[in-house]
Amino acid sequence: MPLVVVGINHRTAPVEVREKVVFDPSHLPEALRALASGGARENVIVSTCNRTELYCVTEAPDELARWLESYHGTGLELRESLYQKDEAGAVEHAFAVASGLDSMVLGEPQILGQLKDAYRAAQDAGTVGPLLNRLFQATFSVAKRVRTETRIGANAVSVAYAAVSLARQIFAGFTQHTALLVGAGETIALAARHLHSQGLKRMIIANRSLDRAQLLAAEFNASAITLDALPNHLADADILVSSTASPTLVISAADVEAALSARRRRPMFMVDIAVPRDIDPAVADFEDVYLYTIDDLQGFVTQNLKAREDEAREARILIEEEVARFLSGLRGQHAVPTIRELRTTAESIRATTLEQARRLLQSGRSADDALGYLADTLTHRLIHPPTHELRQAGEAGDEALVAAARRLFRLDADSE
Repeated sequence: MPLVVVGINHRTAPVEVREKVVFDPSHLPEALRALASGGARENVIVSTCNRTELYCVTEAPDELARWLESYHGTGLELRESLYQKDEAGAVEHAFAVASGLDSMVLGEPQILGQLKDAYRAAQDAGTVGPLLNRLFQATFSVAKRVRTETRIGANAVSVAYAAVSLARQIFAGFTQHTALLVGAGETIALAARHLHSQGLKRMIIANRSLDRAQLLAAEFNASAITLDALPNHLADADILVSSTASPTLVISAADVEAALSARRRRPMFMVDIAVPRDIDPAVADFEDVYLYTIDDLQGFVTQNLKAREDEAREARILIEEEVARFLSGLRGQHAVPTIRELRTTAESIRATTLEQARRLLQSGRSADDALGYLADTLTHRLIHPPTHELRQAGEAGDEALVAAARRLFRLDADSE
C-alpha cells in the first residue's frame, strides 16, 4: 500500500515557515495536477493556517518533499520541518487530524470541514482514486464517531474563541468597543459569534467580496465593507481579527500608524490568524498595539484544554480500533480479484460437469450413475490443482505452503 502523507504543521514549524508553503485556493487545481504529473497517481492537498499536507498514493515518497520545495521555491530549508507518515501511520494520522487530535486547539471542529473541502477539490481535479476515496470516506466516518462517542468537542475551544478570550484580558468589557473583522470565512464567523455573545457594541466585517461580507454582517447587525475601504475604518477598531486567504499583506504598518494617530494613541488589539500573515509584522513594534499571531494563541488555549485531554485518550483508543479495521478491510480488498477468479473457475467446472451428468441421463444411464459421476468428477476437478501443488510442495520441503493449505481447507478444525 504506497500511501504516504508528507506535511508541515504548527508543531514542526513556526508561522514564518508555514506561510511559505500555503496553497492559494485559486491555484489548488493546478497544484493537484502538477503533483499528479510528478508521480503521485492519487493525491489530496490539505492547506490551512496550521498545516500543509500532501496525501498521496505514490511509489516514490521521497520525491514529495522535493516537489513541495520546488513548487513553492523554498529550496532545502523545509526539510527539518517536514514529517512523513507511511501506510498504517498515514491512516492513523488522517483519522487523528480529522478528529481534531492533531490541531493547535485539541478537538476543534473546523479541520474536518477543511479536509472535506480539500477532498472535494481533489475530486474535481481528478486526482482522487480508489485508495484515497476509501481513506477519506473512512476518515470522515471516524471523525463522526469520535464526535458522537466522546466529549472531545464539548467545550467551546477554538482559535477564534482564544482570540476573543485574549481580547477580554485587554479590555474590561466589549459593550463600549468596536471590532473590525477582516475576512468572511469560518474562523471569522466564529470570532463574530463569540464577540456578539459578549455584548460587543459595534462590528464591521471587511472582505474582498462585499456580498459575502454583507451576508455575514446581516447575522450580527454589523456593517460590511470591502478590503479597499479598510484604511478608512482602521481608526474605528478597538479589536481587529484578520483571517483571509490573501497571498500578500492586507494591513500595512503605515495604515496602522495613521489609524493610531487618528485614535490619539488609544490602544488597538490585533490578532492575525491568517497564514500567510495579513498584518505587517512591523506593527508589533508600535507602542499602542497588542499584535498576536496564530502561534501566540497557543499559550492562551492550553487552559481550556484540560477537560478535553481525557476524552482525547478515549478518542485515540477508538482511532486505533478504526485503523485496524481499515487496514483489515484494505487487505481484504487485495484478495477480492483472487476470490472472484476462484469462484469463476469453480462455477465453470460445476457447469461443465453438470452438463456431462445430464448427458448421461439422456443416454439412458441411471440417476445413481449420473449422480455418482457428478460427485466424483466434480470432486476430482476441484481438488486436483491444489493436491498437485501440495505434492510438489512436499517434495520441495515447502512446509509453509502445506501449513497454509491445512489452514485454508480447515483440515485441523476437528482437533480444535
